[in-house]
Amino acid sequence: MLAMAEINYIRHETNTKGRNYSEVARQMGVDWRTVKKYSEMEDFNLEQPIKQTRKSPVMDPVKPIIDKWLLEDAKKKKKFRRTAKRIYELLRKEHGFKGSDRSIRDYVSKRKKELIEENGEAALPLDTKPGAAQVDFGEAPFLYQGEEVIRHYLVLSFPYSNAFLFQVFPSQNRECFLQGLTNMFAYLEGVPHTIRFDNLSPAVKKILPDGERELTEEFERFAAHYGFSYEFCNPNSGNEKGHVESMVKYIRNNYLLPSVPYNTLSDLNEQALTWCIEDRERLHYEKELPISELHMADKERLLQLPGKAYECIRYEHVKADKYGFIRIDRKQYSTSPRYAGQAVTAKLSFDEVSILNDQNEVLTTHPRLYGSERRAMDWKPYLTLMAKRPTALKYSSFYDQLPNEWKEYIEACSLAEKKRALELLAVILKEQDFRLPTQALRMASEHGHPTAESIKHVFYQLVNGRGIRDTIPLPRLPEKLPLAVTVTRGLKHYDQLLTSIGGERS
Repeated sequence: MLAMAEINYIRHETNTKGRNYSEVARQMGVDWRTVKKYSEMEDFNLEQPIKQTRKSPVMDPVKPIIDKWLLEDAKKKKKFRRTAKRIYELLRKEHGFKGSDRSIRDYVSKRKKELIEENGEAALPLDTKPGAAQVDFGEAPFLYQGEEVIRHYLVLSFPYSNAFLFQVFPSQNRECFLQGLTNMFAYLEGVPHTIRFDNLSPAVKKILPDGERELTEEFERFAAHYGFSYEFCNPNSGNEKGHVESMVKYIRNNYLLPSVPYNTLSDLNEQALTWCIEDRERLHYEKELPISELHMADKERLLQLPGKAYECIRYEHVKADKYGFIRIDRKQYSTSPRYAGQAVTAKLSFDEVSILNDQNEVLTTHPRLYGSERRAMDWKPYLTLMAKRPTALKYSSFYDQLPNEWKEYIEACSLAEKKRALELLAVILKEQDFRLPTQALRMASEHGHPTAESIKHVFYQLVNGRGIRDTIPLPRLPEKLPLAVTVTRGLKHYDQLLTSIGGERS
């Protein structure tokens, strides 16, 4: 091929000056057909170079065999795959290979990258389709009642629009995970058609050798309920959920630092949703359009919500110890003395533990414990037992929970009176807090130290909305009685009596 300077000279001489091909060919010492070719050429695009492949009579017969083995091994754990050295030995033994060990090593290394895509430096580019989402947990410090605590937040991000939602929870357990997704689906009024997850333990029990996942039953039920498709990242492949990982950092840096104070998680999560909506007013980092506008395409692709929200709970059948305590996730929850040593059912949500009997009746409900808290105690079912041992009252945490009025009253009671007071509390606290019993104690104490019976009497008057009724005033007698009284009979005397005490004649 001629140099571009020579080609330009030919085209100038023939096309611009009009010289014939033979004359230019003699001058340049080339064939006239060459001059004609470049003079009339119209396409000067650079041609794709053709890779020269030499035939290899030694390697070519075994290449299909090596490819087959590499594809078979791709489905196995790395430690179960053939090494290049083992492939070389097998080829020599079973296929009479006469080539070198180095040629097999070079070919295996090249074909692994081509066939199995094992190049660790290459990241898999993922499509960003509207309505598809990614999910992951992050963590940040928060201020709860003045104390700094670590809380987890579940992020649902949309790679197409760069929109996100997040919810804060005390743990990354199954109930928090599913409740967070349920909350965000409800807020979106729809469900992403496809969600990519990391291999979170609330969803994935085990990663199998062939890359499949053994999922938790709760997650499979949840996915079937809402109808979304799920995908899981390959282990140690953070790029496959790079969008949500970036959002986890973005949320922490822009909304959760320094530590955000809160009183209840419900209030905090309402605020979190507000932040998520406000953030959509910024421009997309690449598309230069408002995120809120791009998110409309996500919303158009959302699946319809089912008619009923998924109840994010699980049940555990456990046996209470001799004190009536059960153990869930290394935390203790009280039941009742009558269930000591018996089997009960615990119904767990992310924030509550309800304990049920054989008839699925609720025995008691506790806030679910997290962090350093170890025991949840509801003393109400234990008060009947405590009434038999009233001297133990001061050494129980129930005594610390008593309002001051009740502490002062019980301190002033005799041993027998303490028993009756505790028996009374065992009854009236079953469906009440201390508000009405304390009011009843206060009212019954107006005339001195009351008995348990008088407190009970006032309590039930308050429950029925009557309170303490006023005493009916007696009629005042005249200071001086007449010396002689004439006694007569007749119903008119009753009329006079009623009139004197404020009654009416009918």
